[in-house]
Order: sequence, then C-alpha cells, then structure tokens
Amino acid sequence: MFCIERFMLHICRHEITGVITKVGSNVKNFKLGDRVGVGCLAASCLECEFCKNSQENYCDQIQFTYNGIFWDGTITYGGYSEMLVADHRYVVHVPDNLPMDAAAPLLCAGITVFSPMKDCQLLESPGKKVGIVGLGGLGHVAVKMAKAFGHQVTVISTSPSKENEAKQRLDADYFLVSTDAKQMQRGKRTLDVILDTVSAKHSLGPILELLKVNGTLVVVGAPDRPIELPSFPLIFGKRAVKGSMTGGMKETQEMMDVCGKHNITCDVELIKPDKINQALDRLARNDVRYRFVIDIAGTCKL
Repeated sequence: MFCIERFMLHICRHEITGVITKVGSNVKNFKLGDRVGVGCLAASCLECEFCKNSQENYCDQIQFTYNGIFWDGTITYGGYSEMLVADHRYVVHVPDNLPMDAAAPLLCAGITVFSPMKDCQLLESPGKKVGIVGLGGLGHVAVKMAKAFGHQVTVISTSPSKENEAKQRLDADYFLVSTDAKQMQRGKRTLDVILDTVSAKHSLGPILELLKVNGTLVVVGAPDRPIELPSFPLIFGKRAVKGSMTGGMKETQEMMDVCGKHNITCDVELIKPDKINQALDRLARNDVRYRFVIDIAGTCKL
C-alpha cells in the first residue's frame, strides 16, 4: 500500500472497517450502528459503461479512497483517521460473524483475488487445479478462498520455508519452489488457473509452463518494473495472460458476503497507532503475517 505524492498533506490507507455514526438524509441502504467497510474506491463518474455495469474500478475518472478528488472538489482522505466520510455507493456491509480487524484487508487484498476467481468461473465450478504465486497479503487469502470454493491448490513461492505455512496452516495441497528447476518441471501442464500475486519483478515464463493447454494466468501483483513475458510458453500452450484490478462495488459486497458464508478472514497483526513506524520498518523486511491492521479507534482487543 502506498501514498501517491499528489497533495502535500494527505491521510493514507484504504482497507477500512468501522461503525456508522452519521447517515445522510438520502441514504437508504445504511443506518446508524451498521458495521461497514471502505476499500479502494471513493468516487467515479457514474455515467460510463463500466459504472453502469457495476465495474466502477475500471472507470477512467475513478478517484481512490485517499489522495483523490470528490465531485465537490474536496480531497479524499483515508483510514489513518478516527472518522471517515464516504459516499454510500462506495461502502459495503461487513457480515456480523467477521471480526472487524481481520475483515479489513478483504476490502483490497480480498476483492483483488476474488474478482479474477469469479471471472475464471472458480466460484461455481469446483474441482479445478489452481495455482497461487506468492504467499503474502494477497496470496494467503487467495489460498483460503480457492480451498473454500472446492479447488486443489498449489502454492508457488521462492521461499522453501513457506511450505509448512502453506500446507499446514492454509491447507494448500501442493507447494512448488519456483527457483527449483526439478520441482517446476514436475509441475508443468498441471494447473487450470494461476493467480500471480507477486509485486517483485520476475519472469512469467516458468509460471506459464505450469498451466495446462488453454490455461489462464491472471496477474494481480504490481511490480514497479516491467515483467518478462516470453512468447513461446503462450503460443505452445494456447495460454492466456490477463490482468485484474480490485473489483466493483457490487462484486465487493458479494465478496464480503461469500467470506461471511465461508468464514474467510485475513491473517493480521493488530497494532496501536504509536507502533506505525515500527510496523512500516518490519513491512520493508517482509516481517509480517500477513497484514498489519491499526486499531485507530482503540476498540479491538490487542
């Protein structure tokens, strides 16, 4: 999660849960005391084909939860705050059985992996062989969802030390070390769909070769440098590569409801606001399992 240097002063973060304390007079779908969440989106044009088709995340006038601009010209502020004002069209209900802290990352990490799973028909067609590249903030919740939807899951990681975590804690079926040529060779043409959640630069060639003929690789990680995409694994396997960015509001509410049904939450470490700097230092060292959540209001049990 990052801050875009657009305005000199801004409040960051966008995986936000809380309780409604005030409601506008024209709001009908929320009431005082509702448990709600706000993700990446704060505003969109409401008129384009994507907005009208509940795909606001692809509107070319989209404004994000922080460092964006509302329709009235005011700046959007994020979740590092005790209060947040949000348009009701970009707010979702949080199921009662989901803890507010462990549900918060679902509003970005969760919907980011849920949307391509739905697009690949993984919700209604169990029994597929699904690969998850990377076991971090996105990857761990992707494993939970894929297992809940009835699929065989293979985790692909550069870290051999994560095998026990993947299999024992998250119930993954298989684990491949992506730097081990023999393991990757054994995994060739075994997977129907792969979600690549890695944000570091890497080649997609070895990942593509794990797909069956007609398989699909969906890139949801966002490396800051171009990734390598060799043509031969695409051509010889009739494989497809596509991207996916978060999800629209209707889909985000569906994701929250599905997570409530299957009791899916993110693995988080809850901290107080005075520990933010230490958390950022640990985050830079990949020393977190798998999301830090800040208890701004001081209402959660630490």
